[in-house]
Parts: sequence; structure tokens; C-alpha cells
Amino acid sequence: MTKTYSNLIDGEMVTTAATLDVVNPANEEVVGLVPSCGKDELDRAVAAARTAFKSWRKTSAEERQKVVMGISAAIKENADELFRLLTTEQGKPHAQAQMEIFGAAGLAAAQSGLTLDDVINQDDDTRLSRTRRVPVGVVGGIVPWNFPVMMAIQKIVPALISGCTIVLKPSPFTPLTTLRIAELIKDVVPAGTVNIITGPDELGPLITEHPDIDKITFTGSTATGKKIMEGAAGDLKRITLELGGNDASIVLPDADVEKVAEQLFWSSFSNAGQICVAAKRIYIHEDIYDDLSKAIAEYAKTVVVGDGSQQGTGVGPIQNKKQFERVCELIQDAKDNGYQFLTGGDVDPSGTGYYVPITILDNPPEDARIVAEEQFGPVMPLMKFGSVEEAIERANNSEYGLAGAVWTKDTDKGVEIAEQLETGTVWINEFLHISPLAPFGGHKQSGFGAEYGIDGLKEFTYPQVITVKRNAEV
Repeated sequence: MTKTYSNLIDGEMVTTAATLDVVNPANEEVVGLVPSCGKDELDRAVAAARTAFKSWRKTSAEERQKVVMGISAAIKENADELFRLLTTEQGKPHAQAQMEIFGAAGLAAAQSGLTLDDVINQDDDTRLSRTRRVPVGVVGGIVPWNFPVMMAIQKIVPALISGCTIVLKPSPFTPLTTLRIAELIKDVVPAGTVNIITGPDELGPLITEHPDIDKITFTGSTATGKKIMEGAAGDLKRITLELGGNDASIVLPDADVEKVAEQLFWSSFSNAGQICVAAKRIYIHEDIYDDLSKAIAEYAKTVVVGDGSQQGTGVGPIQNKKQFERVCELIQDAKDNGYQFLTGGDVDPSGTGYYVPITILDNPPEDARIVAEEQFGPVMPLMKFGSVEEAIERANNSEYGLAGAVWTKDTDKGVEIAEQLETGTVWINEFLHISPLAPFGGHKQSGFGAEYGIDGLKEFTYPQVITVKRNAEV
């Protein structure tokens, strides 16, 4: 019998009469049922968060840290169960699911000790002025399906550390592992501080527009981010948006072909390419283009595409049917336009499971959809460039500005190029590294605000200045 999962509202695990099916993308079988919440359940969760906020905001940094460390411990202690469940609902191979689960536990532990200390603005004979950070209030968190556990934790933890409470909505495609974590932390977090409710897409706008939610933190597409920004404008909610990216990597001619080929491959194809900061456009200097493109394509042939729960699988399925159809459409567009493929390109849409073969295109034009749009799948265009100036211009020619990378033996040159890229994060000779203690956010249409580190924590607070006039006659 398919298991029915419960939501966490005000310290209790609750269900609804209506449920949603959760499908395993590897075989399209229903693997879980979750509550289908609407306005009534949302109102309950928000009311619980509002009540809990009154006392939680007064807790000490030590008390908050203890709760967050409890969340970290619960995830770590149950990691074996959690990563297997994550693969079942999301599709990523077990090794990558393990990384996400342990990464989420590590993120919680690392951020648990962050504090927002008071800043003294003036301290002299006339007055004492200081700025303190006060929690915004009730947070609405909306989580995507590509890294459902990591994204949930990166919203829950800073909310709690800052003194806020939260109502979290997992993606309806991948809610199971998050709801299992909700069971595990039910008695770790004070009732009402963390509420996790599931529902259809229509639940998102209800959260965004709810009059008793003070802040929205969202990770997902730029198109949805714009709608959230519109919905939040009605009562000037604070917002943090981590949105899409069309991230460019620039490979200089001094890069070692054999050493970077495998790294470039995984910078694009980890999690089947379903990563906001995955390399989605790779610009290779013309001097090494032929050798490096061949090396990447040859490496691709050694990677198994299949069910993430099976040993040896390197790339799993696309997570859901809608995204599968979009990736297939982009590949077909490339075929229709006569672009050349180094490998892949043949998709069987009638098969079971949302599998797309590893697909690498050979030097398509800049205006090709596969280059200009975010693929979010196991499809990678390789492009040739002649000069560094040209590569920088092409990399910046995008409405997005989330991340990028430079590959070169000359790290000084790499930094020089990095400083000219219009993105929030630039890596030199590595990929996909995000520190829980450094700010992460996008430029242009890749986001609004920042996550992680002190900058991310501040997003959950208001500054308040308190000034005391000295020697005042009253």
C-alpha cells in the first residue's frame, strides 16, 4: 500500500481528506500520497507561526542554536533512510542524494552559530546610538524540486536563527523527504515555529498574498519569481528570490584538456543538469576546442543514465514530466535547425521514466534556444571563442546573472576575467561550491537579495536604531 504522509502544523502531524500523488520519475509509479492543502490549512499554519513568533523572537542565540543543531542531528542520524527516499521521489543517484542529505545537515550546523551583533553608530558625550537586527516575523518559504531538502533547510535555518517562524511549502513533485524530516523534528522545534504544508501550485499564490506572512523566500524559475514579487507587493512583504541562471564557463587555452574534461562534464550534468548554477554554456578557446570537446564527449560515453537507485548510475531521470517535455522540445529545436551533436540527442518519449540521454552540442550559434535559454536538463552546448574579450561579452549577453566559472592555470588572469562577469558567484578552476558562510545570490534576472552567511541572515530581519540622548533634561 502506498504510504500517506502528514504535514506539520503547530507541532502536530496532520492530514487532509484530499491528497496529491507523488511519482517516482525513474518508473512513473506513485510512491507516496501527501495532503492537498488550501486556504484553511494555510490559515492554521500561519496562525500557529504568528503565535509562536511572540515567544520565539525573545529566545536567546544559544536557545536557537540548540534547536537548529537538533535539526542537523535528526537529519544526520536518519541519513540512510532519507537519501534513499530522496532518490525515490527526485531521481538523482544515491551518491548525489547522500551529498544533499549530509549537505543539509552540515548547512544547519554551520549556520547555527551565526549571530547578528549590534553595531555602535555613536558613543560620545552627547548620545549612544546602536543598530540592532530584529526578526521580520512569519516567513513563507517556497521550495523547488531539484534540491528539495537542501533548499528547505536553507530557508528554515536562517528563519529560526534570526528569531522568525516559518510556513514552508515543498514542491508537490518532491515533498516526501521533507515531510519525513518534519516527523523527525516535530519534538525538536517548538510548536508553531516550523510548519510544513503541501499542496498544489495554487497554494503558492495564497502564501505570497497572505496578509499575516511578513516575508517570502523562494527558489525557482525567474517567471515564477516575478509573479511572487507582484503578489508580495500588495502589502510590501520582504522577499528573497533565488531564480534561474544560464551560467557560462570560460576555458582558456592553457587549461589541461585531460584534467578539465571530466570536471566540465560534471559541472553541467550533476543532478541531470537540474542545478541553477550548473554550467549551461561552455566557451572553449579555439586552440583547444577540438581536443577538449572530443574529450568531454568521450567521457560522456562512460557515464550511465538510469534509475538513481541502481548501482553505477551517474545521471538519473528528469524529475517531472513537464520539465522532461521542455528539455525534449529544446533538443528537437536544435535538430530542426540543423545543429551538430557530439553525443546524444535521441529521446524516446514513449518509454517509461523521464530519461534524456546525455546530449552535447557542437558549437551552436549564440541565438540558438539551447544557448539562449536555461536548459535545466542533461544538455550542454559547447562553443568556440577566439579572444578573452569576446568570451566575456558572450558570457554576459544574458538576462541572467547567477554564476559562472573560469578555467585556467593562470589564476591571476582568472580573477581578472571573473571581475568582469556579471554574476553573483564566479568560480575559478572548480564548480558548484557554495559556502554556508558566504552570500549567494544573483544579478539581473537571477534573483533578488541573498542567501547564506551573514548577508543571508540579515534578509530575515529589519534594522532598528536605538538612540539615547545623554545628559538630557526631561
